[in-house]
Amino acid sequence: MTVPDFRRQLLDANYTTDQVLERIGEAGQGGLGRNSTVAADVALEGSMDPLACLIRLFILQQDVPYPCVAEVLDVEAVIRAGFVECVDDVVRALVDIRPYASPDDGASGFLVSDLSPGLDQTTSPTRPDYVLGASPASLTLAEITMRTPVDRALDLGTGCGVQALHLARHASTVVGTDLNPRALRMARVSADLSEADVDLREGSLFEPVVGERFDLIVSNPPYVMSPPDGQRLTYREGDLVADGLVETIVRQASQHLSDGGSLQLLTNWAILDGVEWQDRLSGWVQGTGLDCWVIERERLDAYAYIEMWLTDAGLAGSDEWEPAYRRWLDYFQGLGISEVGMGWMLLTAAGRAEPDVRCESWPHGVAQPVGDVFARNRAAVDAATLPLDELLASRPRLGNVVQESIGEPGAQDPTHIVLRQRTGLLRAIRVSTADGAVLGALDGELTLAQVIAAVSSILDLETGQVAAEVVPIVRDALRDQILLPPRGAEHTSESLETVG
Repeated sequence: MTVPDFRRQLLDANYTTDQVLERIGEAGQGGLGRNSTVAADVALEGSMDPLACLIRLFILQQDVPYPCVAEVLDVEAVIRAGFVECVDDVVRALVDIRPYASPDDGASGFLVSDLSPGLDQTTSPTRPDYVLGASPASLTLAEITMRTPVDRALDLGTGCGVQALHLARHASTVVGTDLNPRALRMARVSADLSEADVDLREGSLFEPVVGERFDLIVSNPPYVMSPPDGQRLTYREGDLVADGLVETIVRQASQHLSDGGSLQLLTNWAILDGVEWQDRLSGWVQGTGLDCWVIERERLDAYAYIEMWLTDAGLAGSDEWEPAYRRWLDYFQGLGISEVGMGWMLLTAAGRAEPDVRCESWPHGVAQPVGDVFARNRAAVDAATLPLDELLASRPRLGNVVQESIGEPGAQDPTHIVLRQRTGLLRAIRVSTADGAVLGALDGELTLAQVIAAVSSILDLETGQVAAEVVPIVRDALRDQILLPPRGAEHTSESLETVG
């Protein structure tokens, strides 16, 4: 059986994201997100039609009678391919094969991975070379990745190949690397089933691409910081101390980025006792010449972090739980790790004499996808750091924001005026009456100097006084993309969807 034949059989059964979601409903999809198949099974109402058969086999991991599967697939060929096994006239999936769709960039197809562990409260240790499917982390990385068309893109640590499917939509050449041979085999099938052209290579980190440069590199690397003793899971854990693997990627990125190219990471980092995390991560890019923007989205204490990953490894309820927990605590204590930061990193070869480095915490809600925010960051920094005369001559425009006014009932003037984004990171900026008037009048047509002069006249204030107050606000608003350059239209996207 060829991959195109298998793809045709899946599509003939309407095994697509939309059709699967329609059959199992919101409750079924929600249940799968919690590793429960009950709601989806109830939604199928006992049906064994071709679509229901594939859902039961590959997503719900149920045993399906041979005759039912034979109506949909060439069973013997699928057995030879290693996708299923047959015992006593019952077919059982050996891998997870499910449809994937992304409304924001049109990436679609199928993802092949290992079966979901812990389904319906079953607990068993996870195999070391386990291949993860489309996890919440991988979906988040896809949502934050800039989708600007590029020539060459690299999916570093491709896993089952989900990021490569997205990159293939806007990159002429896509390379995917992974240390795990099983992951590469599954990524190969994922790419072929999805009709995506991806060059897959085996090796650790940048080893398979020595001497090559890329316009965009994306990675959800094995960043989990587990103790060296004990079994490691390839998809989530490297062999370096603490967050040393992430640091290595950051330090080596400049050797593999084209001029203007970017690296985007979804990762985590250690918070060390007595050390400012911003200073530590800034040190990773020192000397690389790269701009760096780090956004801490969440922070966990050592206990919550360890419990999360022990559960992920399938150790909940086992005799190994507490001994592993104690080893992990001792490991963290020895390294001085009290907390773990989790978030996003953007590195860009912007070619600045003084690279722009920004590390911030932003645990607030955002409007995904936010890839456009990262795509605009270089231009935003350029605009925010213009010399004063060039800034005054520029023609920025206010982005998609709303104004919120807060004050005492009956008061003539509000106590606070806040401009808040309705897209992207949903940032807000507090402004005075003069600041708000200036920002509100910037439409991409008038220069900043012209607007300042007009507002000064209306408010009967000295132009120099207004300029001194508003220029720092404008710089912050440009950096945060509350103000945008006067070109192009806002690009809006929808969120990603994958079954389960």
